Amino acid sequence: MASLWGAVVGDALGVPVEFRGRAELTAAPVTGMQGFGTHDQPPGTWSDDTSLSLCTVESLLHCNEVDTRDMAERFHRWLVEAHWTARGQVFDIGIATRQALARFSEGRKPELCGGRQEYDNGNGSLMRMLPVSLWVRDAGIEQGLPFVHRVSRITHGHPRTQMVCGFYSLLVWALLDGANPLEALTEAWRQAEEEYKFHEDFEMNWPHLHRLSPKVLPMLGVQEIRSGGYSIHTLEASAWCLLRGKDFSSTVLSAVNLGDDTDTTACVTGGLAGLCYDLEQVPEIWIKALARREDLDTLFSKFIKRLTEAPQEDS
Repeated sequence: MASLWGAVVGDALGVPVEFRGRAELTAAPVTGMQGFGTHDQPPGTWSDDTSLSLCTVESLLHCNEVDTRDMAERFHRWLVEAHWTARGQVFDIGIATRQALARFSEGRKPELCGGRQEYDNGNGSLMRMLPVSLWVRDAGIEQGLPFVHRVSRITHGHPRTQMVCGFYSLLVWALLDGANPLEALTEAWRQAEEEYKFHEDFEMNWPHLHRLSPKVLPMLGVQEIRSGGYSIHTLEASAWCLLRGKDFSSTVLSAVNLGDDTDTTACVTGGLAGLCYDLEQVPEIWIKALARREDLDTLFSKFIKRLTEAPQEDS
C-alpha cells in the first residue's frame, strides 16, 4: 500500500516543476506539495503516470489476469474520455504513448502497438509498471517477466525498455522480500544478468544497462545522474535516489529535485521507496492533498485485498 501511495505522491510532487532544470531546482528546491507551475494544475494533481497506473490496476481487478487488450482499451479511454485523470483533463502525454494508442485505435493488436525504434525508449511504460510487478510477483521470474514485457509492449516495444521494466520488477520483488536497497539492486542485477545477457531477444541491448550494476551505480555522483525521459536514465535515477535516501520524504524529494522529467522520476522512486518504508513514513499531509484521494483509497484497497486473497500464478 505504501508503494502505491508513494508513486502517486511522487508524481504529484513532480508535476508542478516538470521540465525545470537541475540548477533551478538546486537553487529553489521542492520541499513539499505545491501547485500550478509547469502545467498550471492545483496542488495534489497527478499526471499520466498515475492515470495509466490506475487504468492498469482497474484492468487487473476487472479481468483478474493480465489482459493487454483490456489495458489498452482503458488507456485509450483515458486519452479520449479523461478516464482516471486527476481533474477531468489530460494535460501530459508522451509522444510514444500517443502514437501507440493511435495504432491501437486503428485495430493493431495491443502488444504490437508500442514502437520498436531507438527513439522509442522513453519511460512511458516503466512509469505504470508497479501494479503489474505486484500482481505477477508470485508467478516467479520465468512466468512473471514475460507478463511485464507484454504490458510494456502496449506502448513501448523496444527490447531495451522491456528489459528496463523487467529489471524494475526484479527490484520490486527483492524489496518486497525485505532486502535493503543495495541488497535489492544486487539481487536484481544478478537475476537480470541471468535472464537477459545471453537471451537472443535482449543480449544486444544488455550492455546499455551496465550502470545499474551494484558495482557502478552506488559510486556515481549526482552530476553523473541524468533525469530526462529515457527509460534507462529514469531507472538509474530512481535506484540511485533509493540507495542514497534516509527516509521516504528525502528519497522522493531528491528525485524531484534532479529536475527535467520530475514527475516520472519521482513516481518511480516513490513506488520503490514505499517498499522500503512503512506507510506511516509517507507524509499524511501529502496524501491528503492528492486529487480524488477517496477514489484512490477505494481502488488501492480493492487491489491489495485481491493480491492477498490468493497467489496470481495463473495470470
